[in-house]
Amino acid sequence: MIALGGFDIVVIAAVVLVILVLFAGIKTVPQGHRYTVERFGRYTRTLEPGLNLIVPFFESIGSKMNVMEQVLHIPTQEVITRDNASVSADAVTFYQVLNAAQAAYQISNLQMAIENLTMTNIRSVMGSMDLDELLSNRDAINDRLLRVVDEAVGPWGIKVTRIEIKDIAPPKDLVDSMARQMKAEREKRAQVLEAEGARNAQILRAEGAKQSAILEAEGQREAAFRDAEARERLAEAEANATRMVSEAIAAGNVHAINYFVAQKYTEALAEIGTAKNSKIVLMPMEASALIGSLGGIGTIAREVFGDKGDAPSAPAAPASSRSVPPTRSPGQSINVSIPGNPFGSSSEK
Repeated sequence: MIALGGFDIVVIAAVVLVILVLFAGIKTVPQGHRYTVERFGRYTRTLEPGLNLIVPFFESIGSKMNVMEQVLHIPTQEVITRDNASVSADAVTFYQVLNAAQAAYQISNLQMAIENLTMTNIRSVMGSMDLDELLSNRDAINDRLLRVVDEAVGPWGIKVTRIEIKDIAPPKDLVDSMARQMKAEREKRAQVLEAEGARNAQILRAEGAKQSAILEAEGQREAAFRDAEARERLAEAEANATRMVSEAIAAGNVHAINYFVAQKYTEALAEIGTAKNSKIVLMPMEASALIGSLGGIGTIAREVFGDKGDAPSAPAAPASSRSVPPTRSPGQSINVSIPGNPFGSSSEK
């Protein structure tokens, strides 16, 4: 066993003391934190993250501040709105320490201070709004709270990054009233939309009827115009035919008038004879004179076709050769004989 002298003991004690002093003077600050250094109780500096040295026995660590962004829950509280409605609201606040010395020495119990400051401003901001505005403008409430609270905590070296209203709970009876109001509003909008739909449908039907009437009127006008045009062309054709016959008569051509009159008589008799309900043709006494004029047709035909050699020529019978009884009693049959008439005899009754 080695005996230690007094000098050796002193040396060993000195070495141990130096080691203890070194350990007391070396401080390690973790990332996201700041340490304040106090010399005889007075703030001197702030230690940054990493390895730091202080003077043992003269300097000490004052406060260990967390400079990371932190979340603070704001408890539920009752708020009276401007229209005297009572609601319950809670929130969360996000804040960050920017200046560790100010946060450590400017305010005591930092979290409690931020919590109470946020609660009082929630009452102030939400109490200045109506209930409907309160429920529909959360973003505006959050912005106003953030601006007011951040300005208040600025001297403490704190930055409030966000304040969010978590829940706004009106009383149950008020919620029921709001539900009935919302239902009534939706029914009102449904009725308005239904009325607008009915109105638009009526307008469309009226427009359709209007267009239909316009098109029908245009069609009738076009048909009337075409009918008038057709009648005009027919009248023009008849006028031209009459003018040509008149010119032929004026030139001394007797056959022209005979042909014209005979054509009209022939067409009239053809219409009478082709009637479906006519088996016996009843004609007045005066019609025998008209039938007698058909002899002129035979004369015209023989003259026209005889010159071309298409039909054998025959002497024309005078108009006076037809036999017409002077009188007849009602219901008496009259036979009219027209010499040279290609249609034969005509029986009248």
